[in-house]
Amino acid sequence: MRSPRRCSRNGCPRQAVATLTYVYNESTAVVGPLAAFAEPHTYDLCEPHARSLTAPRGWDVVRHEGEFEPPPPTTDDLVALAEAVREAARPAPRPPEPDQSRPENPHQTGRRGHLRVIPPNH
Repeated sequence: MRSPRRCSRNGCPRQAVATLTYVYNESTAVVGPLAAFAEPHTYDLCEPHARSLTAPRGWDVVRHEGEFEPPPPTTDDLVALAEAVREAARPAPRPPEPDQSRPENPHQTGRRGHLRVIPPNH
């Protein structure tokens, strides 16, 4: 399941409710409602960080004056939740039975998943 977007500020665990965008050619920081999708050159902010944001000297801040509200769950979120519940309800597959037809030789080279067992030289 997709988790809610979190505030971009380091160490902040809160859910994002606003998006910060810098308009460099106009020296403006824009703080508005949370964008529908995370964009590479924007920052998601929680309400306290969205309300307290300051810009560098000479820059303007354009801030949304309404309430910042968390986005409602999307259909994708609900489908992902249903799939996670179905997956958790499925029984775990049984591990394969060891091959009893051939005896194990401790001096034989074998494979274990992505590792290779190499016997010591005597």
